[in-house]
Amino acid sequence: MNKDKSQLLEELNHEEKDARLESLNQLMAKINDGELPRPKTGNDVNNHIHTSYSFSPYSPTRAVWMAYQSGLATAGIMDHDSISGAEEFIEAGKIAGIATTIGVECRVDFSKTPLAGRRINNPDQDSIAYMTLHGLPHTQIETIKEYFKPYQEYRNQRNRKMVERINELTRQAELSLDFDKHVVPLSQWEEGGSITERHILYALSLRLIELFRKGEALLSYLNEKLGLNINDKIHGLLSNLDNPHYEYDLLGLLKGEMVASFYIDATDECPDVKDVIALSKEVGAICGYAYLGDVGNSVTGDKKAQKFEDDYLDELFDVLKRLKFQAVTYMPSRNTPAQLDRLRALCEEHGLFQISGEDINSSRQSFVCTAMREEKFKNLFDSTWALVGHELVSTEDVSKGLFTEETIELYPDLKERIQVYKEIGLNKSSR
Repeated sequence: MNKDKSQLLEELNHEEKDARLESLNQLMAKINDGELPRPKTGNDVNNHIHTSYSFSPYSPTRAVWMAYQSGLATAGIMDHDSISGAEEFIEAGKIAGIATTIGVECRVDFSKTPLAGRRINNPDQDSIAYMTLHGLPHTQIETIKEYFKPYQEYRNQRNRKMVERINELTRQAELSLDFDKHVVPLSQWEEGGSITERHILYALSLRLIELFRKGEALLSYLNEKLGLNINDKIHGLLSNLDNPHYEYDLLGLLKGEMVASFYIDATDECPDVKDVIALSKEVGAICGYAYLGDVGNSVTGDKKAQKFEDDYLDELFDVLKRLKFQAVTYMPSRNTPAQLDRLRALCEEHGLFQISGEDINSSRQSFVCTAMREEKFKNLFDSTWALVGHELVSTEDVSKGLFTEETIELYPDLKERIQVYKEIGLNKSSR
């Protein structure tokens, strides 16, 4: 059956992985045959793309298609507590002819470090911070899957309790959420995906729209009954009945304004930071701290103005270095020039690898971070190709990675090492 473009695009999010990949194959065939235009590939990169294996409008295959259509040179999957979408992402990258990297983002416990009791980079909880494992060798995917399985189970125990709290807040039978009926089907739980607060709030968004419809009745309920603060921008978006991102904009409002009222502290689901760093070394990944920085006006609309690690950033970097973090990941579009200049200087001072990407989890977000095109961020393109090189080399031989003792002995200077692995990434990806 010769399916048209719209059918194939829809099936990039098909429930079956093989069907998703086959749809991508057919779309690429149409491009190669001249039936569809070929997008122009530029230099843009993104190492932090969430997929439906954590929370996103996009399956791994659809995410690669979006990256390809956006002209990205490389794309990196980065799901929360899950690496289960990685193999599909790699295969989709091969079909589309785009270089890929794989990794996982998780929350870790800093309570046994000097940062205990601090609000680090987690908007909801002290002593718990987000970190990343980048450039995972493909031979280690199963190891990471098994490591995070029990933490996913622990998280769901807390998720169920938070759903109960939301039901107590809304106090309406018509809005009542059932975790198994309304939340789990929005995830890839059965295939090893994780379930997050975003899944819960997306389920609530859908229930709210079903009950009140889009527009003024819904806005009145949110403001008068739930007591949410709706700024002019969000009010305008949720007043527009033709807004194609309506559900995600509503989710952003709920996440920014409502989480504090039902959030339960994460405990068992957050491994000790030292354990995850040890895991990263064992599997040959690159462990990174995910910088957030004090938030003023949230770019994504799902974070309140709030202070995080900026007041003690020098101390934080001392702790990161002692814990043997290898990298810092950040997003140039999310911070002020002053924040970024200070952060980058500290990375240089402490010899930390710099990685960047936009955490895609809404249909409104662009896959391209135009802020990265500034000349001063050129190093982030070099580091991305070095990351590609590291992942490909480590998949062949884990002892040859960017941060192994053998490699550091050969190239002790990080900048030189980045250039060596950048060339490896470019050369291997062009074959």
